[in-house]
Amino acid sequence: MPISSRSSTARPYVVKASPVHGKGLFAIRKIAAGSCIIEYRGERIDWEEAQRRAEERGGPVNHTFFFSLHDGRVIDGGRRGNDARFINHACEPNCEAFEHEDGRVYVYAMRPIERGEELNYNYALIYEGRHTPAIKRAFACHCGTPGCTGTYLAPKASLKAKR
Repeated sequence: MPISSRSSTARPYVVKASPVHGKGLFAIRKIAAGSCIIEYRGERIDWEEAQRRAEERGGPVNHTFFFSLHDGRVIDGGRRGNDARFINHACEPNCEAFEHEDGRVYVYAMRPIERGEELNYNYALIYEGRHTPAIKRAFACHCGTPGCTGTYLAPKASLKAKR
């Protein structure tokens, strides 16, 4: 998706406490569908370093500010990141993140977003390990959208599909 022209005015969001989880980004003015809102920034690391950092933090590898890239690297928004790391998950999101050919990731509005609305996108996290009750609790979704699946984990592929 090409970057739409961005206004030279201040950013269209503010960071504040979220009813969904921790902090979130909230629109401070109406945002048009297709608008580029923010770039997802942070330190670019390899997968092994991402796994090491997740273990150091004591949680599952995908329960972080990590954003996986097509080349196998990861953006760690928790290190040298920006406000994009506070965008929460929603099962029926108003935003979508796109990785451009240059490896940069931008968040776009999927539809018009009203002033005061929380910005969100579907994480669809891939967790290779067993989806145990503890893991499901760790990745529980509280987005409150009508189509909420109760998790921000992507469904595991069936064994039949893998064959």
